[in-house]
Amino acid sequence: MRQLLPVPGDVDPVAAYLAAARPTPSARPWVTMSMVTSLDGATAIGGRSGPLGGEPDRAVFRAVRAIADVVLVAAGTMRTEGYGPVRLSAAAAAARADAGRSPEPPRLVVVSGSLDLDLAKAADGPVRPLVLTTQDADPTRRAALEELAEVRAYGHGQVEMAPALADLHRDGVGVVVCEGGPSLNAALVEADVVDEWCLTLAPTVVGGDSRRAVDGAPEVGDAGHPLDLVSLLEEDGVLLGRWVRRR
Repeated sequence: MRQLLPVPGDVDPVAAYLAAARPTPSARPWVTMSMVTSLDGATAIGGRSGPLGGEPDRAVFRAVRAIADVVLVAAGTMRTEGYGPVRLSAAAAAARADAGRSPEPPRLVVVSGSLDLDLAKAADGPVRPLVLTTQDADPTRRAALEELAEVRAYGHGQVEMAPALADLHRDGVGVVVCEGGPSLNAALVEADVVDEWCLTLAPTVVGGDSRRAVDGAPEVGDAGHPLDLVSLLEEDGVLLGRWVRRR
């Protein structure tokens, strides 16, 4: 894959993303958003993000997963995209070990207020999933899910992400990679806990009414949340950028 910034040349995405510095913020993990959009801002085609970005996006998607201690996803996205357990290739596991990270795959963490989940596929892996829900979630559904996953409750009506992240930090989690969807992204933006955006820009125009990458967060003012572009990769016209929060 071709790197355009900061130094032009060919790179291995897994090695490049693992080498980047991600200092753990105080009392919570580093939060990285991993998303793909079309040129006109669509996050899905036919309801799924998978068709966007092609193989370049899939390569960087795997590279971003390789930096994670946990992969965070909303229940709706898990259902739509057909999530199973998070797995790493042998090469990614070896690269993690070389970088001083655990070669074990990241833990899957699913956010669901309703607990309307089928975890059979996602739980079929080496790491037990974690479900984040609310204090008023259905107790029968919670008991059923606890056969397959750890379940933790935060807040009423909707999951409060700040205390959930604080608990993950206490568990030793250093990097959270969030894979959406747009409403979960909005909750993290509103909580002001996003440190990094890994965004693939697919060279296509989709039209339709697909949601933006952040959907539902209140507008934050004229400047928004400023970030700095720290790397830019390209393959087959697909641009793959990393932006880090300006401190």
